[in-house]
Amino acid sequence: MNWCHYRFRSVWELPAPPDAVYAVLDRPEEYPAWWPQVREATRLDEHSGTARVRSFLPYDLVVTLTERRRDPVARVLETALSGDMEGWARWTLTSPGAGRTRVLYEQAVDVRRPLLRRLALPARPLFRANHALMMRAGRRGLAAHVRTV
Repeated sequence: MNWCHYRFRSVWELPAPPDAVYAVLDRPEEYPAWWPQVREATRLDEHSGTARVRSFLPYDLVVTLTERRRDPVARVLETALSGDMEGWARWTLTSPGAGRTRVLYEQAVDVRRPLLRRLALPARPLFRANHALMMRAGRRGLAAHVRTV
């Protein structure tokens, strides 16, 4: 087993129409406004940017994000990740009912940061919990943000 490889999956139900949620997720440079663990996000060009994230554990991860798929009709956003983590992340939005959005977040990454690689086995449960806390805060932040947009 590759202890440095992680797959994550989160499902959020939000009280907002899918197009409104997609519009927010399609602007990653604005994520710090509603997602506390996204400390910085900078657009480099039309298809890429950088982000610095930090959840409960005292370390920052810096990644470059490069657009792989941007489909407003299917409501899918997918990006390649490189830097402290390498892999991909994808948002897929569907509508379970009028004015509601089901958000599926999927991510598959290999940790590249040397310290995190050394701690991969003993700290794996902490890393997974750290990610879960980040995602919970992201759901709360996005739900509050789309209510005000």
